[in-house]
Amino acid sequence: MRQKAHGTSEKPVMKNLRWGCDYETADRICNFNRHYAEFAGYWTTTKFLQEVDKEKETTYYDSVTGKPLFIAPRGRTFEEFKAESISHGWPSFRDEEVVWENVRCLNNGEAVSVDGTHLGHNLPDRKGNRYCINLVSVAGNPNPEH
Repeated sequence: MRQKAHGTSEKPVMKNLRWGCDYETADRICNFNRHYAEFAGYWTTTKFLQEVDKEKETTYYDSVTGKPLFIAPRGRTFEEFKAESISHGWPSFRDEEVVWENVRCLNNGEAVSVDGTHLGHNLPDRKGNRYCINLVSVAGNPNPEH
């Protein structure tokens, strides 16, 4: 991914990230990183599990642009989404939960937004593609333009 105005993106992450995600961690992971992740289980230390809708789908937005990236849970319950995410250490999404017009998976397995935000990695398992995604990368607020 080529260099842009702010690392791999045109600008820094939003200041008002959802679920109390840390701005500095988010900017480092989203824009100045190709391989690393927030620490395993980071997402459980945020307000995510207290604030996320456990009955309906939640849209996860790019922390830089506010574009929708994932909508989950789809094809499973929130409890199944949560259990898989806890088991692997990061929010884990499946193919049917990816907003493909805004997400790319590179040949090396890295998942990125079309605007350059590092999201995480595709780590396929016996059920198919599993996208282990940094919560700080998908804690943005919706951009009304998208």
